[in-house]
Amino acid sequence: MEITCVIIDDEPNNIQNLQNILGDHCPDVTIVAIAQNADDGIAAIKQHLPALVLLDIQMPEKSGFEVLKAFAEPNFEVIFITAYDQYGIQAIKFSALDYLLKPINISELKNAIEKAGKKISVKNKDHKLENLIEYMMRGQKDVPKIALPTLKEIRYIKIDEIIRCEASDNYTTFYTTAGEHLLVCKTLKEFSELLQLHGFIRTHQSHLVNINFVKSLLKEDGGILLMNDGTKIPISRQNKEEVKAALKRML
Repeated sequence: MEITCVIIDDEPNNIQNLQNILGDHCPDVTIVAIAQNADDGIAAIKQHLPALVLLDIQMPEKSGFEVLKAFAEPNFEVIFITAYDQYGIQAIKFSALDYLLKPINISELKNAIEKAGKKISVKNKDHKLENLIEYMMRGQKDVPKIALPTLKEIRYIKIDEIIRCEASDNYTTFYTTAGEHLLVCKTLKEFSELLQLHGFIRTHQSHLVNINFVKSLLKEDGGILLMNDGTKIPISRQNKEEVKAALKRML
């Protein structure tokens, strides 16, 4: 399970140390942003909506606690990192997932990340279960909607209005029947499993398409899907047979 993470710390050496440890020992963690002060950290969290924040407590002008006060109901887990153990009680009051002292102990950080992964996994499962129950309670009469966290809002859109999704690093762009291009601060992988239950198929590492909007299969370049909106979507060699099978099931 991928864990998106924002690091907030005013010490460049500590940031580099965290990056090195996470890169070497925590492969599930993807760093989506780094900030060196509280205000930039708040902005990074609002923009990227991470699952986890590694947060220094003592920083110039504003502390890590001020960062958390900016969020009435934080929807991310927090691991506090500091050189001063006198902040421990305050950290506990803010319900931090864990509290680590500098210099960072690799084993302690790995354990904290593992604990974070378990909490995030449970949270994600709870949300999926809620969506499933809601869908079943409606008797599947209505087309289900999906929540898309963009930079300005959380958009709720019917799944059958999504033509395709395209990945770009840690972002995903949703193309809709209304002609909108919605940039979402999550990876394509996070949506792929859910949408494949509703007629979407992965054609390529960067592309997920709604099979209902496929116009034709072009034979050029080893296979390309032509969508109803005129977009040409590449098909990777490893996905070719799966795409052909999905197109046959449409008939």
